[in-house]
Amino acid sequence: MGNSALRAHVETAQKTGVFQLKDRGLTEFPADLQKLTSNLRTIDLSNNKIESLPPLLIGKFTLLKSLSLNNNKLTVLPDEICNLKKLETLSLNNNHLRELPSTFGQLSALKTLSLSGNQLGALPLQLCSLRHLDVVDLSKNQIRSIPDTVGELQVIELNLNQNQISQISVKISCCPRLKILRLEENCLELSMLPQSILSDSQICLLAVEGNLFEIKKLRELEGYDKQK
Repeated sequence: MGNSALRAHVETAQKTGVFQLKDRGLTEFPADLQKLTSNLRTIDLSNNKIESLPPLLIGKFTLLKSLSLNNNKLTVLPDEICNLKKLETLSLNNNHLRELPSTFGQLSALKTLSLSGNQLGALPLQLCSLRHLDVVDLSKNQIRSIPDTVGELQVIELNLNQNQISQISVKISCCPRLKILRLEENCLELSMLPQSILSDSQICLLAVEGNLFEIKKLRELEGYDKQK
Protein backbone atom coordinates (compact mmCIF):
# COMPACT_ATOMS: atom_id res chain seq x y z
CA MET A 1 0.00 0.00 0.00
CA GLY A 2 1.47 3.38 -1.05
CA ASN A 3 2.37 6.17 1.35
CA SER A 4 0.03 8.58 -0.41
CA ALA A 5 -2.94 6.26 0.14
CA LEU A 6 -2.06 5.89 3.83
CA ARG A 7 -1.67 9.67 4.12
CA ALA A 8 -5.14 10.15 2.66
CA HIS A 9 -6.59 7.77 5.26
CA VAL A 10 -4.78 9.62 8.03
CA GLU A 11 -6.08 12.98 6.80
CA THR A 12 -9.65 11.67 6.69
CA ALA A 13 -9.31 10.21 10.16
CA GLN A 14 -8.10 13.56 11.46
CA LYS A 15 -11.51 14.99 10.57
CA THR A 16 -13.75 12.03 11.42
CA GLY A 17 -12.02 10.45 14.43
CA VAL A 18 -12.30 7.08 12.66
CA PHE A 19 -9.35 5.20 11.14
CA GLN A 20 -10.33 2.09 9.20
CA LEU A 21 -7.86 0.16 7.10
CA LYS A 22 -8.97 -3.44 6.59
CA ASP A 23 -7.81 -6.13 4.16
CA ARG A 24 -4.61 -4.33 3.19
CA GLY A 25 -2.00 -6.91 4.11
CA LEU A 26 -0.48 -4.61 6.74
CA THR A 27 2.25 -6.30 8.79
CA GLU A 28 2.68 -3.44 11.26
CA PHE A 29 0.49 -1.02 13.17
CA PRO A 30 0.75 2.19 11.09
CA ALA A 31 3.29 4.52 12.73
CA ASP A 32 1.57 7.49 11.07
CA LEU A 33 -1.23 7.15 13.60
CA GLN A 34 0.99 8.79 16.21
CA LYS A 35 -0.20 12.10 14.71
CA LEU A 36 -3.76 11.19 15.72
CA THR A 37 -3.39 10.05 19.33
CA SER A 38 -5.64 12.85 20.56
CA ASN A 39 -8.17 12.55 17.67
CA LEU A 40 -9.16 8.95 17.22
CA ARG A 41 -12.22 7.38 18.75
CA THR A 42 -12.28 4.31 16.49
CA ILE A 43 -9.48 2.19 15.00
CA ASP A 44 -10.26 -0.82 12.80
CA LEU A 45 -7.30 -2.72 11.36
CA SER A 46 -9.05 -6.06 10.92
CA ASN A 47 -8.06 -8.64 8.30
CA ASN A 48 -4.37 -7.74 8.10
CA LYS A 49 -1.15 -9.51 9.14
CA ILE A 50 -0.19 -7.42 12.15
CA GLU A 51 1.96 -9.42 14.60
CA SER A 52 2.37 -6.91 17.43
CA LEU A 53 1.20 -3.55 18.74
CA PRO A 54 3.79 -0.82 19.41
CA PRO A 55 3.87 -0.40 23.23
CA LEU A 56 4.96 3.25 23.14
CA LEU A 57 2.16 4.23 20.76
CA ILE A 58 -0.90 2.09 21.55
CA GLY A 59 -1.46 3.50 25.04
CA LYS A 60 -1.55 7.11 23.86
CA PHE A 61 -4.99 7.03 22.20
CA THR A 62 -6.65 8.60 25.20
CA LEU A 63 -10.05 9.16 23.53
CA LEU A 64 -10.26 5.75 21.84
CA LYS A 65 -13.61 4.01 22.35
CA SER A 66 -13.38 1.15 19.87
CA LEU A 67 -10.38 -0.95 18.78
CA SER A 68 -10.76 -3.79 16.27
CA LEU A 69 -7.91 -6.04 15.20
CA ASN A 70 -9.84 -9.15 14.18
CA ASN A 71 -8.07 -11.64 11.91
CA ASN A 72 -4.48 -10.60 12.47
CA LYS A 73 -1.45 -12.45 13.89
CA LEU A 74 -1.17 -10.98 17.37
CA THR A 75 0.48 -13.28 19.92
CA VAL A 76 0.64 -10.88 22.90
CA LEU A 77 -0.88 -7.57 23.95
CA PRO A 78 1.41 -4.92 25.46
CA ASP A 79 0.59 -3.73 29.00
CA GLU A 80 0.23 -0.23 27.57
CA ILE A 81 -3.08 -1.17 25.93
CA CYS A 82 -4.49 -0.98 29.45
CA ASN A 83 -3.98 2.81 29.44
CA LEU A 84 -7.01 3.21 27.15
CA LYS A 85 -9.33 4.37 29.90
CA LYS A 86 -12.19 5.29 27.54
CA LEU A 87 -12.12 2.04 25.55
CA GLU A 88 -15.59 0.46 25.42
CA THR A 89 -15.23 -2.14 22.66
CA LEU A 90 -12.23 -4.38 22.02
CA SER A 91 -12.40 -6.95 19.20
CA LEU A 92 -9.48 -9.34 18.81
CA ASN A 93 -11.13 -12.37 17.22
CA ASN A 94 -8.98 -14.85 15.33
CA ASN A 95 -5.49 -13.98 16.54
CA HIS A 96 -2.96 -16.13 18.46
CA LEU A 97 -3.38 -14.75 21.97
CA ARG A 98 -2.66 -17.13 24.87
CA GLU A 99 -3.28 -14.67 27.71
CA LEU A 100 -4.18 -11.07 28.56
CA PRO A 101 -1.91 -8.51 30.25
CA SER A 102 -2.00 -8.70 34.06
CA THR A 103 -3.18 -5.06 34.09
CA PHE A 104 -6.15 -5.76 31.79
CA GLY A 105 -8.54 -4.99 34.65
CA GLN A 106 -7.58 -1.30 34.30
CA LEU A 107 -9.71 -0.98 31.14
CA SER A 108 -12.44 0.38 33.38
CA ALA A 109 -14.83 1.56 30.61
CA LEU A 110 -14.82 -1.72 28.67
CA LYS A 111 -18.31 -3.01 27.79
CA THR A 112 -17.75 -5.52 24.98
CA LEU A 113 -14.80 -7.89 24.62
CA SER A 114 -14.43 -10.33 21.71
CA LEU A 115 -11.63 -12.90 21.85
CA SER A 116 -13.13 -15.70 19.78
CA GLY A 117 -10.69 -17.94 17.92
CA ASN A 118 -7.57 -17.39 20.03
CA GLN A 119 -5.49 -19.80 22.15
CA LEU A 120 -6.60 -18.90 25.66
CA GLY A 121 -6.23 -21.89 27.98
CA ALA A 122 -8.16 -20.40 30.90
CA LEU A 123 -10.84 -17.86 31.72
CA PRO A 124 -8.87 -14.60 32.22
CA LEU A 125 -9.27 -13.65 35.89
CA GLN A 126 -8.63 -9.99 35.02
CA LEU A 127 -12.17 -9.82 33.59
CA CYS A 128 -13.59 -9.99 37.12
CA SER A 129 -12.28 -6.46 37.80
CA LEU A 130 -14.23 -4.91 34.93
CA ARG A 131 -17.43 -3.56 36.45
CA HIS A 132 -19.03 -2.29 33.20
CA LEU A 133 -18.35 -5.36 31.08
CA ASP A 134 -21.61 -6.51 29.44
CA VAL A 135 -20.66 -9.01 26.73
CA VAL A 136 -17.67 -11.38 26.56
CA ASP A 137 -17.01 -13.76 23.67
CA LEU A 138 -14.40 -16.42 24.49
CA SER A 139 -15.68 -19.00 22.00
CA LYS A 140 -13.24 -21.18 20.01
CA ASN A 141 -10.42 -21.10 22.53
CA GLN A 142 -8.83 -23.91 24.60
CA ILE A 143 -10.48 -23.28 27.97
CA ARG A 144 -10.90 -26.51 29.98
CA SER A 145 -12.56 -25.41 33.22
CA ILE A 146 -14.39 -22.48 34.79
CA PRO A 147 -12.95 -21.58 38.24
CA ASP A 148 -14.66 -20.25 41.38
CA THR A 149 -13.63 -16.68 40.55
CA VAL A 150 -16.24 -16.69 37.76
CA GLY A 151 -18.80 -15.68 40.39
CA GLU A 152 -17.31 -12.17 40.41
CA LEU A 153 -17.93 -11.57 36.70
CA GLN A 154 -20.33 -8.70 36.01
CA VAL A 155 -21.21 -9.69 32.44
CA ILE A 156 -24.72 -10.06 31.03
CA GLU A 157 -23.68 -12.45 28.24
CA LEU A 158 -20.84 -14.97 28.32
CA ASN A 159 -20.04 -17.02 25.22
CA LEU A 160 -17.86 -20.09 25.88
CA ASN A 161 -18.95 -22.13 22.85
CA GLN A 162 -16.43 -24.50 21.23
CA ASN A 163 -13.89 -24.76 24.02
CA GLN A 164 -12.83 -27.93 25.89
CA ILE A 165 -14.74 -27.24 29.10
CA SER A 166 -15.43 -30.30 31.26
CA GLN A 167 -15.79 -28.59 34.66
CA ILE A 168 -17.75 -25.54 35.79
CA SER A 169 -17.69 -24.05 39.26
CA VAL A 170 -21.04 -23.81 41.00
CA LYS A 171 -20.09 -20.16 41.60
CA ILE A 172 -21.22 -19.35 38.06
CA SER A 173 -24.71 -19.19 39.58
CA CYS A 174 -23.55 -16.22 41.67
CA CYS A 175 -22.86 -13.91 38.71
CA PRO A 176 -25.15 -10.99 39.57
CA ARG A 177 -26.02 -9.91 36.00
CA LEU A 178 -25.48 -13.05 33.90
CA LYS A 179 -28.54 -13.66 31.71
CA ILE A 180 -27.10 -15.52 28.71
CA LEU A 181 -24.62 -18.40 29.06
CA ARG A 182 -23.41 -20.18 25.94
CA LEU A 183 -21.61 -23.51 26.43
CA GLU A 184 -22.28 -25.27 23.13
CA GLU A 185 -19.83 -27.86 21.80
CA ASN A 186 -17.75 -28.41 24.91
CA CYS A 187 -16.89 -31.59 26.87
CA LEU A 188 -19.53 -31.37 29.59
CA GLU A 189 -21.21 -34.34 31.22
CA LEU A 190 -24.66 -33.49 32.57
CA SER A 191 -23.41 -34.22 36.10
CA MET A 192 -20.78 -31.48 35.69
CA LEU A 193 -23.37 -28.80 34.93
CA PRO A 194 -24.23 -27.11 38.25
CA GLN A 195 -27.96 -27.55 38.83
CA SER A 196 -28.03 -24.14 40.52
CA ILE A 197 -27.68 -22.61 37.03
CA LEU A 198 -31.26 -23.80 36.49
CA SER A 199 -32.72 -23.33 39.93
CA ASP A 200 -30.84 -20.47 41.57
CA SER A 201 -29.31 -18.00 39.13
CA GLN A 202 -30.19 -15.00 36.96
CA ILE A 203 -29.53 -17.01 33.79
CA CYS A 204 -32.53 -17.11 31.45
CA LEU A 205 -30.85 -18.45 28.29
CA LEU A 206 -28.61 -21.50 28.65
CA ALA A 207 -27.22 -22.95 25.39
CA VAL A 208 -25.58 -26.36 25.86
CA GLU A 209 -26.15 -28.27 22.62
CA GLY A 210 -23.26 -30.43 21.44
CA ASN A 211 -21.96 -31.64 24.80
CA LEU A 212 -21.74 -35.18 26.21
CA PHE A 213 -25.40 -35.50 27.13
CA GLU A 214 -28.79 -35.42 25.48
CA ILE A 215 -30.73 -32.19 25.79
CA LYS A 216 -33.85 -34.13 26.80
CA LYS A 217 -32.01 -35.25 29.97
CA LEU A 218 -31.41 -31.60 30.81
CA ARG A 219 -35.10 -30.86 30.35
CA GLU A 220 -35.93 -33.36 33.07
CA LEU A 221 -33.94 -31.46 35.69
CA GLU A 222 -35.69 -29.31 38.24
CA GLY A 223 -35.67 -25.65 37.28
CA TYR A 224 -35.32 -26.22 33.54
CA ASP A 225 -38.73 -24.71 32.83
CA LYS A 226 -37.46 -21.25 33.68
CA GLN A 227 -35.01 -21.38 30.74
CA LYS A 228 -36.08 -19.67 27.54
